Amino acid sequence: MKFGKEFEAQMVQEWQEAYVDYSNLKSILKDILRFKQLNNLPSPMAATIKGKLKRNASLYRAFSGLTSRFRPESTLNNNEDEVILVSAVQGRDGEGDYQTMFLSSNEEGAEHELVFFRRLDDEFNKVIKFYKKNVAEVIVEADELSKQMNALIALRIKVDNPVIGENDVVNLVPNGFSSNSSSIDHPTNGGNQAWSMMNVIQEEKKKEDNDGINGGEGNKKEGFKAAPLEVLDHVKINVEVGTPLSTLKAVIKSSKSNLSFSRKELRTAEEKITRAIVEFYRKLRLLKSYCFLNQLAFSKIMKKYDKITSRNASKAYLQMVDKSYFGSSDEVTTLMERVEDTYAKHFANGNRRKGMKKLRPQAKRERHRITFLYGLFSGCSIALIVAIIVNLHARALLNSVERDQYMVNIFPLYSLFGYVALHMLMYAGNTYFWKRYRINFPFIFGFKQGTELGYRQLLLLTSGLSLLTLAAVISHLDIEIDPRTQTFRTLTELIPLFLLILVVSIAFCPFNIIYRSSRFFLIRCAFRCVCAPLYKVTLPDFFLADQLTSQVQAFRSLEFYLCYYVWGNFRERSNKCEDSEVYRVFYIVVAIVPYWLRFIQCLRRLLEEKDAAHGVNGLKYLSTIAAVALRTIYQFQKQKTTAWLVLAAATSGMATIFNTYWDIVIDWGLLRRKSSNPWLRDKLVLAHKVVYFLAMALNCVLRLVWMQQVLGIQTVLFLHGTALTAVVASLEIIRRGIWNFFRLENEHLNNVGKYRAFKSVPLPFCYDHNGDNSM
Repeated sequence: MKFGKEFEAQMVQEWQEAYVDYSNLKSILKDILRFKQLNNLPSPMAATIKGKLKRNASLYRAFSGLTSRFRPESTLNNNEDEVILVSAVQGRDGEGDYQTMFLSSNEEGAEHELVFFRRLDDEFNKVIKFYKKNVAEVIVEADELSKQMNALIALRIKVDNPVIGENDVVNLVPNGFSSNSSSIDHPTNGGNQAWSMMNVIQEEKKKEDNDGINGGEGNKKEGFKAAPLEVLDHVKINVEVGTPLSTLKAVIKSSKSNLSFSRKELRTAEEKITRAIVEFYRKLRLLKSYCFLNQLAFSKIMKKYDKITSRNASKAYLQMVDKSYFGSSDEVTTLMERVEDTYAKHFANGNRRKGMKKLRPQAKRERHRITFLYGLFSGCSIALIVAIIVNLHARALLNSVERDQYMVNIFPLYSLFGYVALHMLMYAGNTYFWKRYRINFPFIFGFKQGTELGYRQLLLLTSGLSLLTLAAVISHLDIEIDPRTQTFRTLTELIPLFLLILVVSIAFCPFNIIYRSSRFFLIRCAFRCVCAPLYKVTLPDFFLADQLTSQVQAFRSLEFYLCYYVWGNFRERSNKCEDSEVYRVFYIVVAIVPYWLRFIQCLRRLLEEKDAAHGVNGLKYLSTIAAVALRTIYQFQKQKTTAWLVLAAATSGMATIFNTYWDIVIDWGLLRRKSSNPWLRDKLVLAHKVVYFLAMALNCVLRLVWMQQVLGIQTVLFLHGTALTAVVASLEIIRRGIWNFFRLENEHLNNVGKYRAFKSVPLPFCYDHNGDNSM
């Protein structure tokens, strides 16, 4: 793999604009190479080609191939002669900017090289400023985590030994990973002792051990210091407003509460600090990778420059890179070592290997058996589809009197699994294209590293669900048609119910099988959606709620399950659900519940973030609720009146226009007339702009499909009404899948624009001013 592609593959996507623009520098070097090749040709030929190149820049590439046999000659007699001078110039903001002076500027064609070094300096200054800024931020975070660690260990001691007085002096662990220390604290008393035994440590012995390890007076530690338990008098617990209980507490009283010195409180604090340290260590790793990759890029580009120009400028420039803050600072490495030691000692019982597994989770290994299994399941599903079609034609079910009975009673039961499988298939396609176009969806959704499902795993689940559903369908048909199984008619009608119980059981299975972490993540998000007003709304929560708005027909199928098997006569394959007023009311309720959840989420975000856009978004969902309710009422009318038709059509039209505008302009960030890409947006992930226009047009068309049900237009005469409803619901799921890609693309680009590559992790403790001073 070429370095340019490898460089792009390894960079942090949210920081991609902060990396050195290697491709741009490389293109300038290509211009220099072309000029050198032109100068090696006879003058008349060179003049002719130069004139053509001015008229048609695309001829450069063809010309480069023709002149590849000509090699540029050195403009210096001695390659060791000085070519450039690099110096730091004091800028207006007080920071030094590095500038390169090209000493061969009088040579012919030197303007190209001057452009190269000017661009190179701009890139280096950009990189070093970004690196300095982030290092300063992690140092501040390290100091804050150090205070949190001191409070945590004091709390551990207090919980384990509640009789210790407030004025007793206790040796705490090294002062976290404060940036003020100049060395690293290593555990010296058998790292595998439990944290309950760390409370009382002999100060003098510890100091002697530290001095012995560091070898001399100059390396004495500042990390071990005597800290009184009265630190806890200046500490309060941060109440995170993210759960129902914490929300009520925040409404009734302050968001900070006094310590209760309970073990539950200690466990909560440990969990929060653990997450904070893991996220902090991840940031340090990415900063170290950022430094290494940019140093490598500067080295590569300068070696290419030397090769093209036959100069020896890379030595001087790379010496400057090594001596700069970017190349000589070791704060990040030192902090990483301190985090590793601290985490291993206090969260892994001194087991460094165990601690490193938590800090550096291994990337998932792709398994060929997953590809084999979803290929097998997909093939079996296709075979079952063919068998079902043959079975239907053999029985002439589509033309028999049993058609309506089957479509009204059995088809809605199995269509539920079809909606779910189609949505999973669309999400698998989303993950494939997100990964292909380097959209960091695991970070956006907040998945734990290594637990996110790739498109192969999703295809495996989709094909497995399809296989189960199709197997149930054909079993249903075969048992019914076989004379030997006529006595099992009741059991036959229960097959869809057994399938539903099996799928739900797998979804809620507590054992670590079938991607338990992903299943529980989905269940947690669904629970937070249901309890929307009481939970802090995060992106996974409202993203899932948006998915539920496209699964209205699936919720109605669940309602039909309840009606068919509880109040219906499933043994005779008949029901009178639509004749029940209760069923009709709940038919409307289950349809508006997803939109209501989104409306409540918008209200919660409006109260928290004070952003009027969330209020407008809430009005959008209210308009959709009105449209769905009026459309359903009109649908149930036996004698349809013009007044209800006008109301249903008007509200549906307004909701469609409102939703379509919000999809394209707000969620996707498109239709920006003054952007660099007219009628799109300034930054695009996809290279072909026509894809965006096609997606906008398709979104509008699919948004209008549901108007067909309002106006009662029977577009496909041979389809049963229930089948047509399923087709419309499936088109809405497909539209949602398209929406998902562009919605996350816009979110990713927003993260890139703000260099947002990390999640903010809430800390457990809050210091007052006296507490800060005491630390």
